[in-house]
Amino acid sequence: MGYAACLEGYPVLFATAVDVINTLSAAQTAGTMKQTLKKFTRPALLILDELGFLPIDKAGADLLFQVISLRYEQGALVMTSNRAFKDWPEIFNNDSTLTSAILDRLLHHAETILIEGKSYRMKEQIEV
Repeated sequence: MGYAACLEGYPVLFATAVDVINTLSAAQTAGTMKQTLKKFTRPALLILDELGFLPIDKAGADLLFQVISLRYEQGALVMTSNRAFKDWPEIFNNDSTLTSAILDRLLHHAETILIEGKSYRMKEQIEV
């Protein structure tokens, strides 16, 4: 989807969720939060990959929420995760209120795509 958007001339940013959190955390320390948030809110499409692969603490969850909240109804957002929505409170430090607020913004106007089956990356290894 990101590649197709680029071909159509849309600005796209791809990052892992943890990279976004780490970048925002560093910006918060450096006092450049406002400018850094623009990096994630400016592109027409933001793709956040690997949500839930690594644990996110309270501060990180709050930072990610800011990006999601600022993009809500302002720009397209794609998120990938290997976790079901019911498990998302575990991703966000067991904060069900924050998780609910994130899902509320993400799922309003959303298309949810569930991909099941064998791993594409392991295809060659499995066939050998």
